[in-house]
Amino acid sequence: QVQLVESGGGSVQAGGSLRLSCAASGFIVSSYCMGWFRQAPGKEREGVAYITNNRRISYADSVKGRFTISKDSAKNILDLQMNSLKPEDTAMYYCAAVVGICPRAIMSGYGMDYWGKGTLVTISS
Repeated sequence: QVQLVESGGGSVQAGGSLRLSCAASGFIVSSYCMGWFRQAPGKEREGVAYITNNRRISYADSVKGRFTISKDSAKNILDLQMNSLKPEDTAMYYCAAVVGICPRAIMSGYGMDYWGKGTLVTISS
């Protein structure tokens, strides 16, 4: 049974850092397209970053240079290192996965088969 469990969320001041982790079970992360998504109150879900099954990486423009996504195959987890955090980064963060190739509309979250329950990130100014 595929399961994704996020951790690492919390409350920090602007300029701070957080590291989110997504523990995967029931599949091997290296074989899946995986990504991080977020949804702020009153806003639509948006893609933050994703990493393909052959480790190609892409970021939303809003987080480029500040966030780093990575897979740890030994631990079977997906990480998101978030630096220089801004109040506008406040949201519930979700990891998601789909076997094989990333869907074309991945940054909307469309086509991702498995989702975690999320971890809350709150950035104060």
